[in-house]
Amino acid sequence: MNVLETGLPGVLLIEPRVHADARGAFFELYRADAYAALSAGAFVQDNVSVSRRGVVRGLHFQHPRPQAKLVQTLRGEVFDVAVDVRRGSPTFGRAMWATLSEESRRQVLIPAGFAHGFLVTSDEAVVLYKCTDYYAPECERSIRWNDPSLAIPWPRVGPLLSPRDERAPLLAELALDLLPRFER
Repeated sequence: MNVLETGLPGVLLIEPRVHADARGAFFELYRADAYAALSAGAFVQDNVSVSRRGVVRGLHFQHPRPQAKLVQTLRGEVFDVAVDVRRGSPTFGRAMWATLSEESRRQVLIPAGFAHGFLVTSDEAVVLYKCTDYYAPECERSIRWNDPSLAIPWPRVGPLLSPRDERAPLLAELALDLLPRFER
């Protein structure tokens, strides 16, 4: 696999080695030893999201009980975003984005302490994300997907939002105790 650094420490774009021929293609979606070398942690839960064009999911994170995530689009295409929400981090409030699609097969590895979200830019998208901790509804947090302080260049598609995402606060409106702390 090819691992590409991004502008946010620990957030990595991963391009699997694809073996393609006239029959189709084969690639490793996940291999524990390879991802352990990237300090991903042990994944304990897989989630699948099926969404139509214009759906925005996020920006979500858990605190306490943070989750690192390994995200890949299995069908369709999404504009995927990670935001550093660790108070005290030198990159606090900075966002990184990438297009993930079934054609590119790219993955993004998002460390614990980052918010994550995506916008579906194809007719439909199936997104798989592995998590390093279990979903804990009492720890669920959100920030507004279009917070102007994040300067995310969202494509002009949608948005179709859940009621929770419609009501999400700006990052600056979150109480500090609702944000994870940066640890060196």
